[in-house]
Amino acid sequence: MSEVYLNGRFLDEREATLSVADAGLQHGVGVFETLLGGCGDAGNGEQGWAMLLDEHVQRLAMAAHTLGLATLSDDGMSLGGMQLSGLSQAIRETARRSGLTRCRLRLTLTGGEVNLLRRAQGVQSGSQGAASGAGAFAGTVLIVASPATQYPQSAREQGILATLADTRVSPLDIMAGHKTLNYWWRLRELGLAAGKGAGEALVFSVSNHLSGGCVSNAILIRKGEALTPIARGEEGRVDEQGLMTQHAPGDAPADEALRAEAVAAASATQTTRRPGVYLPSPTLSGITRAWAIQELAGMGVLTRRRMVTISDVLEADEVMLTNSSWGVLGVSRVEGATIGAGAAGSITRELTARWERAVDLGKLGGI
Repeated sequence: MSEVYLNGRFLDEREATLSVADAGLQHGVGVFETLLGGCGDAGNGEQGWAMLLDEHVQRLAMAAHTLGLATLSDDGMSLGGMQLSGLSQAIRETARRSGLTRCRLRLTLTGGEVNLLRRAQGVQSGSQGAASGAGAFAGTVLIVASPATQYPQSAREQGILATLADTRVSPLDIMAGHKTLNYWWRLRELGLAAGKGAGEALVFSVSNHLSGGCVSNAILIRKGEALTPIARGEEGRVDEQGLMTQHAPGDAPADEALRAEAVAAASATQTTRRPGVYLPSPTLSGITRAWAIQELAGMGVLTRRRMVTISDVLEADEVMLTNSSWGVLGVSRVEGATIGAGAAGSITRELTARWERAVDLGKLGGI
């Protein structure tokens, strides 16, 4: 049985219902986050916990604001009528009530019972209804805690098979790079991959550059360095060497010593981007990806961000996939091609071990 939080109330899953007029149901209007959490133990006073909670809530808020689902006020941003601190507290309490040592926490924000077109028209016309607050809407906030998926140790050690998805993503899709409710195509691709015995499908853009997996981000290791696709929000902040020149909240902290070393090695090449207009990336700015990049820096591994081709993937020494459920998983084969030694590489295995240690710290509020 799942623990459910719906619009301010904790409910039995059989009692939790949505209106047939909810915009999430009617039109797929909504964004979501998935977190790994648990009920806690005596070490943290039996409080619920969730891995990288602040980062997930902030990303949801950013997506909701960008796509028009967040309300801004003098008190800050409101999601579904809740301040971000209240939302974080509700997530922890849902995890605690679940009674599960490890659980999958799904946080969903929908448009609620609202006609978005009428709302937009009302705000634009400056009608009395909009002025009185009808232009803002509460939306639907749903948090569900269910048993976490268990990934076999063999998959972590041997790596998984990945296929190539048929679907292509576009940088001109304003929904790309965000976790919206339009996940049907991703689940379809995952189903097709599972039919081939694969654990994930790699998704490429219309320009045939890697975006990531259907439900994961991708990081490649080659010649001692890491390579990852540029993510949404990183465009224009990456130099010719694939290194971040400007940092924003949510970025993985840079290892300046590693960066200086890389710049010095390429001193004959221009290392700053010229001013210009950049296409937005269709790649999600992954929370676990950012954690992995930070850990890689601590291991002395520099991460470069750039457009990644299928040749980059097939010629990599290691390919790893990151998401909040499994942390880090290595890829042993892509379709019929073997990656590296055909098993999870040494850097991938080290990151996997670090993730498990981080989860243990997470239970104690340490991450």
